[in-house]
Amino acid sequence: MREINEISQTIKKIRKSKNITLKTLSEKTDLSISFLSQVERGVSSLTITSLKKIADALEVNLGSLLSYESSNNYVFRKENPIYLRMQKDYKSHQIVSGKFEERMMEGIIFTIEVGSRLESFSHEGEEFHYIMKGKALFKIEETAYELTEGEIIHFPSTLDHSINNIGKEELKILSVLTPPLF
Repeated sequence: MREINEISQTIKKIRKSKNITLKTLSEKTDLSISFLSQVERGVSSLTITSLKKIADALEVNLGSLLSYESSNNYVFRKENPIYLRMQKDYKSHQIVSGKFEERMMEGIIFTIEVGSRLESFSHEGEEFHYIMKGKALFKIEETAYELTEGEIIHFPSTLDHSINNIGKEELKILSVLTPPLF
């Protein structure tokens, strides 16, 4: 599993190679200098939203911060999963989409602990979520939707949205996002 310490080192390396100070990165991302410093030292968790802000400010794609293979790869075998863990609130993201130029969507399996949530955010594109296991509460703008195993939700991701695990077991969701995040 790709942990925060590896991602942190990559962020720091790219920032320094571009001669960008923490102050400048802070101004470009609207994230505090102290938070960015903690991220680079691997002592603070990252959300996808914060990571995306940092990638945009450094003028790199998210995949380069995550440093996983980006050559043409159409199949993911269960023996070689790609996991990311950025927030303490959930176990992991498992990347399940192929890697090739100009792809239009991203497949991710989110595993979220009981009582935890994915932070509220919005971005361009669409999201499709299939509940594989557990019980989820999706909040889209001001409307809440409870979903259980086998149910699906599909919405424009330009709307502010969050996902909470409201069940008594781990929540597992197969998500397809456009445009690709990683």
